[in-house]
Amino acid sequence: MEQQTQDKLKEIKRSFRLYMNGTTAASMRNKGVDYHLNWGVSVMDLQCMADNIGKDDKLAIELWKENIRECKILAAMVMPPEKMLPEIVDVWLEHDLTQEMAEVLSFYLLQHLDYAAVLAYQWMAADRTFLRLCGYLLISRLFANKMTPDERGINEFLDQVQTALSDPSAAVRNNAAKSVHWFAELGEEYKFMAKSALKNAPVDVM
Repeated sequence: MEQQTQDKLKEIKRSFRLYMNGTTAASMRNKGVDYHLNWGVSVMDLQCMADNIGKDDKLAIELWKENIRECKILAAMVMPPEKMLPEIVDVWLEHDLTQEMAEVLSFYLLQHLDYAAVLAYQWMAADRTFLRLCGYLLISRLFANKMTPDERGINEFLDQVQTALSDPSAAVRNNAAKSVHWFAELGEEYKFMAKSALKNAPVDVM
């Protein structure tokens, strides 16, 4: 690690004490959210820190290595999308993380990747629950950004959603249903396709 990056990392970790929220951190622990360290810093405060830091891929990679909630969130915020290569994605998502982290990654970083749609479709069909969750969070962001899938993408999405609505994971089920909402928001024809494909779905998603 370069000395400059090392110094930045040390200063960032020290600064968490200024924003710490013990009540929030304790609540997360009680809910089973396990990190080596969790200062309970709000995402809004972390966004302000990230704005001051600026984009820095070297720093982001080092932040991600830390088993500290705030470091991982900042990593997603300061990583330049153009530097987030597929092999780095694989490393970052090698292990299961929290739903909060999946949401942060999707919102602040993954949706901005040139190959975001490829990841979303790949993850929706993944064996790992965490990756399926990431897949539906990401596809929702892409639909919200008015990404219109082609015919193959539409069919694949609706097929995967039908399965996901019965997923053992409530988080996957809920976010699959939300993705249908964003799909339908693309226009009346998309709403019609969703209603037709999911008319026998185990839950009402429209």
